[in-house]
Parts: sequence; C-alpha cells; structure tokens
Amino acid sequence: MKKIFCIGETVLDIIFQNNQPVAAKPGGSMLNSAVSLGRTGLKPVFISDFGLDEAGVLIEDFLRNNDVNTTYVERFTDGQTAISLAFLDADKNASYSFYRNFPVHRGLNNLPSADEGDIVVFGSFYAINYEVRQPLWNFLIRAKSNGAFLIYDPNFRKPHLKKLPQFQPWILENINIAQITRGSAGDFMHIFNLNDASSVYKEILNHGGESLVYTKSNAGVEVITPDLHLTVDVPSICPVSTIGAGDAFNAGLIYSFAGFPEPNPLPLDQYGWDKVIRLAVEFSTNVCLSLDNYISHEFVNEIRKKQ
Repeated sequence: MKKIFCIGETVLDIIFQNNQPVAAKPGGSMLNSAVSLGRTGLKPVFISDFGLDEAGVLIEDFLRNNDVNTTYVERFTDGQTAISLAFLDADKNASYSFYRNFPVHRGLNNLPSADEGDIVVFGSFYAINYEVRQPLWNFLIRAKSNGAFLIYDPNFRKPHLKKLPQFQPWILENINIAQITRGSAGDFMHIFNLNDASSVYKEILNHGGESLVYTKSNAGVEVITPDLHLTVDVPSICPVSTIGAGDAFNAGLIYSFAGFPEPNPLPLDQYGWDKVIRLAVEFSTNVCLSLDNYISHEFVNEIRKKQ
C-alpha cells in the first residue's frame, strides 16, 4: 500500500459568521487533507508541529480519531498552538487573521523516508517558512530521488503578500520539485500577478514544473500538462463554508492516485484526468456543504458504494 505524507502547519480555526463565532475546528491546509484521507481509510502520515497545550491536545485526539498517523508530529512546550480566526463573507469565503506564538527554535527533527510510489503533498506557509525550510527541503529531495510522487499546493494567502519577494524563491523551488502544482486562481494572482491558467502554466514550465491543476472556485477547474489542456465544470451549490474546499480537492486527487498500480500516475490521458478531477470536485463540494474542513463520513460511504 502506498504511504501518503501530508506536510503542513497546524492551527485551530475559529470560524466567524455575521461577526459571531460559530465553530472551532482543527485546521491547516495539509491537516484538512490528512483528515479527509484518514476518513477514506488511507491512513495518511501527518508531519507538522504544534503545542502541548489544550488546543494541541484537542487536535492530537481529533487526528488519531480520524485515522491520521501522528508519529512524526513534533510537540513543543515553549510556545502555543497557532490560532486562526476565519471570517466568512456573504459568499461563505473566508478571510483570515493568524495568531502564532512559536518557540524560538523549531525544526523537523524526526522525519520518515518516502519511497517509490509514495505520495507527498505539501504546501501553504509551512513550505516556505525559514524555521523548517531546510529539513523539509532535504526530505523532499530524498523523496523525489526515491521515486515518490510530489504534489505542491502554494495556498498563498493575502496576509503574506508583503513578504512575497522573500518567499518567492522557495515557492519556485517547490514548483520545480513537484510533479503537480495545484493552486487556486487567487494563489497564482498573488504569486505571479496572472489571472489565466495558460499564462500561469508558462511560469510553471519556466521554473521546471511539470503539470498544473488550476482551480477557479465555481468557474471550474483547468488541467494543463505537456500533453493536454482540459477544462472541467463544477456543480452550482449554495455553500455553507468554503474553508477546506481546496484541501478536500487535494485529498480527492490523492485518493484517486493512491489507487493507481503505477508508482507514478502520470502521464494521464484526457479521460483519466477527467475522472480524477471530477472525483476531486466531489470531495471539495462535500466540504462546502458544512462547517467542517473535511469530507463527511456519509460522503465516504457514498463513494465506496460507487466503486
């Protein structure tokens, strides 16, 4: 069975609607993907760090209850688990304020080995954070050399835009090492100041990337590879919250790729990509219909019945 590694930050999301807190959920983009994958039975390995405080205990218990392997999560006492305030607008899209109190010294000191056929998804601020950058980069280089399949989601938020010149070299390194870069139109507008998939793909190629999955919220998904350019529509829904939608989409991609017998699922033809993207859209749609950041157990039962 292929191992799946999800690498990213951990936060406790406090969700506000109409200026009132309505939910508190373990979050962070790769954590959200890991929980969705855990619910499918794939037993992902989560690599991150967070505090030994009450918020951290809540998150640790939640991960274990959702079949996420936390062996390589590092816990600290000199600091606190990060908090995110997520404010939903009228369209149920979130804007964020982050509150971080990390130790003076952080690091990923206990990393596993990713081997041929394993899948690694990484991204968001954690993938460009200088405090963990070097051990993370060393892990990614070894994983790629061993034949693992890498997916990068920049998930680059507006609050970090002022520091883009500092972060961009690492973003470009991440694009270079990954077989797939999956990001939203908003991500790439922030990173490249470009608002169409074809122009973004040229930048991906220019920096050594291979394939682009470009999500456009309710306007659909575009996939561009050296061999094809595919557009897939998405259903019209009335979302409850879009928090975690992209993370669930990533989980849907990985769920499909994990079922492929080949160590590297690429290249795919148009039919193969269409099937993979449509399932990822189903994952994402399910998350948008609740305040949870992850697919529901009921949805998992539905997709199992279809197989």
